[in-house]
This record gives sequence, structure tokens and C-alpha cells, in this order.
Amino acid sequence: MAHMAPRALTVGFDLDMTLIDSRPGIRACYLELSARTGTYIDADLAVTRLGPPLAEELAHWFPAERIPAMADQYREMYPAYAVAATPAMHGAREAVDAVREAGGRAIVVTAKYEPNAKLHLAHLGIEPDAVVGDLWAEQKAEALREHGAGIYVGDHIGDVRGARTAGALSVAVATGPCDTDELRAAGADVVLDDLSAFPAWLDGYRTASRA
Repeated sequence: MAHMAPRALTVGFDLDMTLIDSRPGIRACYLELSARTGTYIDADLAVTRLGPPLAEELAHWFPAERIPAMADQYREMYPAYAVAATPAMHGAREAVDAVREAGGRAIVVTAKYEPNAKLHLAHLGIEPDAVVGDLWAEQKAEALREHGAGIYVGDHIGDVRGARTAGALSVAVATGPCDTDELRAAGADVVLDDLSAFPAWLDGYRTASRA
């Protein structure tokens, strides 16, 4: 099925491992949570599987009844330990700028706790038109539909599922835990090595859509 460009271009972006390399900051946060709780957490392992909601990772290390309290503690610590330690991904700013230069809107739709997602973007000087947090995989379709996003860019098969559920074009970047083959198998319409390739892809997509 051919995807038509929406009348008003709106592009959604995932956050972790798509726009930001959150591994150093999240690793620091897990190490501090481990120190404060006396519970072993393999922080190096945890940052190899970023994408799903925090509770899914915490379930590897804490019993179910402790997860809500541990999630609250993690989120409370997060600004002090994770934000300054987290750089933008290669090409992230340029990708958002490319949407703006095309006259479109760029939104961020992420599973991350929304206040912390906004802190990351403010710290890095990346200013999307909207930020929606606390949505994972198919749930992301809610925000994508609400904002009329015709394209969703992410690094995880969950992002591909979210795009497809919303009826949006799925553009995947192989910068997170899922490789090119996994992303294609999940149904990504386009797979890029990283966001540095996105502006040229978007230009070509818009040209083809007008043809």
C-alpha cells in the first residue's frame, strides 16, 4: 500500500536511542539506585535493552510489590544523574530541523516519564512542537493519531508497531537494541543507519509524494 504524504507534515520521533544516547545517564541512575537499595542491578546489561517502560527493566531486579516504589525513586533521582550525562544522537538536531525546514511539525512520543523527557530535550536545545511521554509500542499510536503524524521515527520494534498501529510510515534507525534485520522483519517501511541520513530521505520522500 502506498503511503501518501499528509497535507500538513507532522513527524514523530522516539527519544531514547533515537534522538538521545541515554545509555550513560541511565547506567549512572541504575548504579545509584543499586547503591541506595542494596540490590544488585547489572547496569551495563540494562542499557543494552532500552525502549520498553521502566517497570519492565525493574522487574528483572526487584519483586513485583517493590516496582512502583522503585520506579518513583528512579524517576526522582533521574534529573540529577541522567540528564547532563546524556548526549544527542548523531544527526538528531539536523533531523528535527529538517522537518521544520520542510514546513512541518516535529513531535516526540516516548515511553520515558514525560517530565524527564522534557528535561533531556531542554538540556540539549532540541525543541519539538510537542512531547508526549509514558507511551510504549502500540500505545504510541494514540499520540501519533492525535497529532496527525504521518511518519514515526524510532529505533525499536516497539516503535515500528506504534507507527503501523497509527497508520503512519515507519522509519527505523539502527541505533538502538534492534538491528536492521529485526526492524525490517517487524515491518519498518524504511531503515536508516542513523538520523544523519534522515534529512536526505525526507527530501526524497516529499519529492516523490508531490510527483
